[in-house]
Amino acid sequence: MISLRVIGRLMDYPEQALFDHAAELVDALQSAAELDADSRAPLVQFIHDFCARPLLDVQAEYCELFDRGRATSLLLFEHVHGESRDRGQAMVDLLDQYRADGLQLDCKELPDYLPLYLEYLGNGSVQRARGGLQDIAPILALLAARLQQRESPYARLFDALLSLSGSGVQADALQSQVASEARDDTPAALDAVWEEEQVKFLGEQGCASAQQATHQRRFAGAVKPQYLDVAQATPRSSGH
Repeated sequence: MISLRVIGRLMDYPEQALFDHAAELVDALQSAAELDADSRAPLVQFIHDFCARPLLDVQAEYCELFDRGRATSLLLFEHVHGESRDRGQAMVDLLDQYRADGLQLDCKELPDYLPLYLEYLGNGSVQRARGGLQDIAPILALLAARLQQRESPYARLFDALLSLSGSGVQADALQSQVASEARDDTPAALDAVWEEEQVKFLGEQGCASAQQATHQRRFAGAVKPQYLDVAQATPRSSGH
């Protein structure tokens, strides 16, 4: 699916090369047999709107959106395993999957980086691509809902991936959950995470019980990572 490779490129950190080759990306979408006119139009419009803005502006917006906090992280396993040890094994398993299919990674990105995963799926069969999208559909829906809440045009890319997956998972079903979440990209939330680490360190030294109690009261409402139970994912249809 060439559309997955295009979407993956659009989700990656913006560089001048993307602007220089915007017309080629549009042409690739126009030729993508897996997209109908209704699915293609929002992606083409995203490219036009994106490339009409100054590069420095879109780079700054990208960092604010995807690099602050965890809620919109493009690292897939962040939304399933967080910092648990299970994440390491999941990374190893995914690397083995890449290697088995002839993909060798350099050291630039982690294997669960979504644009990289889309590049991998886009270079395989339609069956593998759809199966891979179905595997991560709950994560895609959660990210789409959070991006919609933030009124980000990047939400269009996730909506397109959900449509291509054929999973039936919809971001709209998560809107009430997302509306109740505390934002984790505000200065207060980011400071709370930093202070949490400081308190844990001091607590390990056996000298901060009072400080811990104060911290717990002050940040009782601070955001906590929202992890997905992948066992609740919608089953694949029998046709895939």
